[in-house]
Amino acid sequence: MTTNDPAAMTAHWPGPEPAGSARRVYLGILGDIDNGRMVPGQRLVETELALRFEVGRNAVREAMQHLAGRGVVDLSPNRSPAIRSMDLAECFEVLDVALAMTRLAVRAAASGYGPSYGAALDLAIADLVDAAASGEAAQFSRARRGFYRTLLLIGGNRELQRLFPAIGMHIIYAQYPSPRLQGIRLADYQAIARAIAAGDPDGAEAEAIAHVAHVRAIITELAARR
Repeated sequence: MTTNDPAAMTAHWPGPEPAGSARRVYLGILGDIDNGRMVPGQRLVETELALRFEVGRNAVREAMQHLAGRGVVDLSPNRSPAIRSMDLAECFEVLDVALAMTRLAVRAAASGYGPSYGAALDLAIADLVDAAASGEAAQFSRARRGFYRTLLLIGGNRELQRLFPAIGMHIIYAQYPSPRLQGIRLADYQAIARAIAAGDPDGAEAEAIAHVAHVRAIITELAARR
């Protein structure tokens, strides 16, 4: 960790992201999913994306590879690229992985926390509160990513920083949008942050376990209504 500036800490996910024209496509697709303009299962046509983002087709292909690495785009052979879609069983598999990795992330953050990280953690929570108050799902999604970026950077585990963004929670929340779930997530993130700020790895882990259990219960309930 080379900076304690909150804005610098939360600017991007740790690890490689595309640059140049490919980055425009990469961020554009993530933003479209956040805003509901793209939905799980939607096909992605290379020529249309190139025209829309005013880039070459190579930039589109590069962005797709990065998005596939993050678990956002499905690049299955003999099929056109699509926003990833999951059945309920796969959602639960993703939640199992999310549980294991979130427990590691919050324990590392609580163990590595010190006063120099207070401003960054406070900013991450403030962004979540503002996003929840706005009622904008896209803003909350961005704030959620900022919160986890902050935890990963505080924890300092480079392998976890590399792997964490590939967890498919982005797609789960796109498939199961819910204002009620958003409120539960905000309360859970605040509880996790309090435990981290207290330097309590066991408490942070317990809150992370409860958080994933809450998400699992709401997803189960929403799926049963479909």
